Amino acid sequence: MFEGEDTTASALSWILYNLVRHPEYQERCQQEEIEWDDLAQLPFLTMCIKESMRLHPPVTVISRCCAQDISLPDGRAIPKGVTCIISIFGIHHNPLCEFTYAPWFSVFCQVYDPFRSDLENIKDRSPLAFIPFSTGPKVRNCIGQTFAMSEMKVALAFTLLRFRVLPDDKEPEPRRKPELILRAEGGLWLRVEPLSVGTK
Repeated sequence: MFEGEDTTASALSWILYNLVRHPEYQERCQQEEIEWDDLAQLPFLTMCIKESMRLHPPVTVISRCCAQDISLPDGRAIPKGVTCIISIFGIHHNPLCEFTYAPWFSVFCQVYDPFRSDLENIKDRSPLAFIPFSTGPKVRNCIGQTFAMSEMKVALAFTLLRFRVLPDDKEPEPRRKPELILRAEGGLWLRVEPLSVGTK
């Protein structure tokens, strides 16, 4: 089991980093109205969260033990009892996975594009093309994913309601540091600028 604080903190850091690099998306998130009764009323912010978790999944790898022999497309098989390492990061960045849903995986898979998660774009996508919270039977899935999404939406919505998040020009472009949780070497350094009253 992972601590939810570490994974959520990693996700929040990378989401803010991506919104800093795309101020037009940050501004659009700031214009969404916060509805406590239904956090799903932040559709664009939700798409930004999901796209950031595609590019920077907080947990980059998971392992699964095969409960039965698994036949591979090339004719080989993975025997029952073998533990397989599944790269969530690799799945989210693999341009060869276009067979699942072409617009999702393409030569532009490194581009931050929140519209990949638009309902119209995901309707034909394989459910295994995007697995930031792991996947599998209920006991193998992240039990805190609904809470984590709500927590991220609230933290981001209230941050963006009060601040404009800006790059720290003194810091170099961050390098990913995949440990148990995906981090950035030396951290992710950003600046915040208070929004004037009445901006929103």
